[in-house]
Amino acid sequence: MRNEAQDWLLLLTSGRATAADARALQQWCAQSPQHAEAFEQAKLLWHSLKPAAEQCQQQTRPRRFGRRAFLGGALAASVALVAVRVSVPGGFAGLSADYRTEVGEQRRVELEDGLSLELNTQTRISRRDLAQGGQGIELLEGEVEVSSQGALPVRVQAGNGWLSASQARFNVRNINHSVCVTCIDGALQVEVAGRLIRLDSGRQLTYDSRQVGEPKAVDLTAVIAWREQVLVFDNATLNTVIDEINRYRPGMLVLLNAELGKRKVQARFNLNQLAGVALLIRDAYGAKCTELPGGVVLLS
Repeated sequence: MRNEAQDWLLLLTSGRATAADARALQQWCAQSPQHAEAFEQAKLLWHSLKPAAEQCQQQTRPRRFGRRAFLGGALAASVALVAVRVSVPGGFAGLSADYRTEVGEQRRVELEDGLSLELNTQTRISRRDLAQGGQGIELLEGEVEVSSQGALPVRVQAGNGWLSASQARFNVRNINHSVCVTCIDGALQVEVAGRLIRLDSGRQLTYDSRQVGEPKAVDLTAVIAWREQVLVFDNATLNTVIDEINRYRPGMLVLLNAELGKRKVQARFNLNQLAGVALLIRDAYGAKCTELPGGVVLLS
């Protein structure tokens, strides 16, 4: 069990950790008090190695080590923990995309025939040829606002669905294999699971590989708030809030308290506030913060 806890800690600082890994760690710690205590001991070990890590960082070129090094001595283990840079979940898909944004980056892309794309953080988009004419793109992951004002329609593939529009503005999210489509202006058609669904302005549809929801009315100001460098949460769980924040900031917030993760949140964050958001959560909910290399912060 102690080895498992140390493996979890090394995974968080390996550069390969994802949001799914963070949720799996939360579940592992919740399985028993022994699991939670083992992880606490792993964190204490890291803290005891931190002074050696700082000294080594000044004297030695960083190298990577596995769990054997973590157990083998303060110097080698400290180097491993200081040297890594943790990336935000979702950074490995869509490596061949035509258009992309990195952590915290937003980008505008102007295409031909009146089509423009506003890419949010960690977004990957590829061009698609359409036999019937018009322009086609695939949202591999992330979030994009599409504005189509040309004579020919645009078709957007997101997950297992296709969106079609000629004169419309709409927002599409494809996060963790779940797609959310919101019509901001005009109208569009969604083809998914053998259904053809029309969305008018102010209506939203979600779907994944298992089910398709029903269109519902939403607050458009919250949907497009990211265009104004703002994140808005209305009665969302703290788990949901942290998952979204992790898309915008380097490193990762990992919430280990399962009960705290269920708390409902009403919040509004400017994107330039996110560097200190862990402290805001600590102060608001009494969570304990443990900082790890690469911007990883454990909240318990």
